Amino acid sequence: MTVSTTPTAGSPVLRTQYQKSVAAYWNTNQQDPVNLRLGEIDGLYHHHYGIGNYDPSVLAGPEQTRDERIIAELHRLETAQADMLLSYLGEIAPSDRVLDAGSGRGGTSFMANQRFGCQVDGVSISEYQVDFANRQATDRRVADQVRFHFRNMLDTGFEAGSRQAVWTNETTMYVDLFELYAEFARLLPFGGRYVCITGCYNDVTGGRSKAVSQIDEHYTCNIHPRSSYFKALAANRFVPIHVIDLTSATIPYWELRAQSSVATGIEDPFLTAYREGSFHYLLIAADRV
Repeated sequence: MTVSTTPTAGSPVLRTQYQKSVAAYWNTNQQDPVNLRLGEIDGLYHHHYGIGNYDPSVLAGPEQTRDERIIAELHRLETAQADMLLSYLGEIAPSDRVLDAGSGRGGTSFMANQRFGCQVDGVSISEYQVDFANRQATDRRVADQVRFHFRNMLDTGFEAGSRQAVWTNETTMYVDLFELYAEFARLLPFGGRYVCITGCYNDVTGGRSKAVSQIDEHYTCNIHPRSSYFKALAANRFVPIHVIDLTSATIPYWELRAQSSVATGIEDPFLTAYREGSFHYLLIAADRV
């Protein structure tokens, strides 16, 4: 079967200079060890962070294998994050189709297919990520069920009402939320489910802190205030049914990553922002009404 990765006619994937710069960042960030080394453990390549307490024993034992233990534990924590996200999608039947918006190298998409047996489509504005993920689908022998497309999550080109569930995993900071949720409302039928895990800055502290601004600059993103998520959801006929603050649950991941060979220097701003309360890590599950 040939998988189309092209957008709909007359609708360019990269519509603004900013989107082109974001795509260039991910297209040129191909050998980032923080994603590749962790994914090499079991072939699940994620582009998000982790949750849960780490096993302190990974910091003990022989020094020559210490980093290997840390890498494995980081991967366990990021897989636990994806597993938690999927657990809030509700009842998904094998006949359903779901969408991974901003699918990266495909890790969460493959987990969804394995968990539900459903058809999964992933979209990304990075051609490199799309090609990588489709090769993974072929290697996993699920290319007939899990497909990745070079498309914009703001204008996917998929049929209205064609998805039972949609999720975003740390990708909403690259787009306008009102425009994004309008597209998701188009794709989901009445009662369809949207799940989001994201970092957002705390409105109560009064704008972006220095640490949050450092995160924006590092990832070429534009972190939204917490309130914008709920305003944009309500404006597009979504009703939140679960809102979970995962901030304290993600701090151990960053503490451990700071001690690993894949540390990039962004660990300190994340830890500072979380600890001072200027940055929150949320899970939001909302139903389309």
